Amino acid sequence: MDDKKFLEIKGAYDEFYKGLMKNGKLPMWSTEKGFWNASISDEVYSAFKKIKLQKHKRFLDLGSGDGKIALIASLFCKQAEGIEIDAFLHSKALEMQQKTGISNVIFHNKDFFEHKLGAYDIIFLAPDAPLERGIENKLVKEMKGKLLHHGHHFEPSIFQKKSNFMINGSRFSLYSK
Repeated sequence: MDDKKFLEIKGAYDEFYKGLMKNGKLPMWSTEKGFWNASISDEVYSAFKKIKLQKHKRFLDLGSGDGKIALIASLFCKQAEGIEIDAFLHSKALEMQQKTGISNVIFHNKDFFEHKLGAYDIIFLAPDAPLERGIENKLVKEMKGKLLHHGHHFEPSIFQKKSNFMINGSRFSLYSK
């Protein structure tokens, strides 16, 4: 964990979101395959501390949007990755990676259904649709580690909940097979 680097990441994203709002846009919109909504940096950082993310080596964010979650995860894990289908959001993730100088992150610009999930210790998901519509089956077949679910909705039905906690009213749940 690196609190100074975290504040740098948070500041870069706060600047990006303020720029969007000055242009009349909110940090959320529909993408080709779903809906992106910016996560709250402090909540995610606190959640990663709570679950001791540093004990994991490889992290994957499914639907990584602007890359914030993967960049924060990189402060804890040896390798963090994000997968995002939206070209603009993917390019923003790469821009933020370059701006912050973080090298242990890889961003993929593709559909996460095309990505193998077996190599990751922990997978992060803030779903925008019921998991039964496909991603849960993929996770069951391929996931070997844990799933960190963020949100009050679209929880997995097949996995075992290991822990559940709230940070500022935002729910995080850790699951395994």
